[in-house]
Amino acid sequence: MNCASIPPSLIGSELFGHETGAFTEALQRRQGRFEMANSGTIFLDEIGELPAETQIALLRVLQERQFERVGGSRAIPTDVRIIAATNRDLPAAIVAGSFRADLFYRLNVFPIDVPPLRERREDIAILVEYFVKRYADKARKHITKIHKNTLARCRSYHWPGNIGELQNIVERSVILCTGDTLRIDEAWLSSPDASRRMSTGTLTESLRSFEKELIEAALADSNGKVAGPGGAAAKLGIPRSTLDSKIKQLNINKRRVQ
Repeated sequence: MNCASIPPSLIGSELFGHETGAFTEALQRRQGRFEMANSGTIFLDEIGELPAETQIALLRVLQERQFERVGGSRAIPTDVRIIAATNRDLPAAIVAGSFRADLFYRLNVFPIDVPPLRERREDIAILVEYFVKRYADKARKHITKIHKNTLARCRSYHWPGNIGELQNIVERSVILCTGDTLRIDEAWLSSPDASRRMSTGTLTESLRSFEKELIEAALADSNGKVAGPGGAAAKLGIPRSTLDSKIKQLNINKRRVQ
């Protein structure tokens, strides 16, 4: 369920269901996602967009493994594994008061940080091949090869729109492809500020260097402490998992900057 796509007034009913007459449009009892997902898994996308009152109800489900339908009084037990995702900085949202700290720590059992596509270029060829097969099958086209220059261009592009942009460009290329070899138009792999770049490699190196300096400065200022109050993650305004990933990617020695 995408938490950002449902109006705040209806999200409680969507998650937990409602009883007949709970509100004007509630003409019959309805099961919610947690009831339907019992003994299974529920994926809550854009968890950072949940309104405050729904955050409280979700916290109760995590703590007590039960909930009540909207307009009901009977506690309904549930055994559901929850997977949550967000592109928001939840620690920053906690500081701003828009996300509950107790809910964050309940959800943050096994965090998985997914870096943007520009930071994992080794995945680009695999993703291009997957999207080509997907859209070629859909269009009933026989595409068996990807031009080597196309893959090189994809690896050198910085992908500001992340995987969604890659997916759209591959789909467009499949639609226009007339043979068995896929090519992506070089003009599509550009952005409004491309003229200001000398080269993608130079920009990448500059960004990595600047990012490394910021992280090393924050670590030095916090005496090598990564998490918690006064830690480098809090100073930089990013989750600890993200900072740990950056430290590993940039080969930063935490002891050396203490």
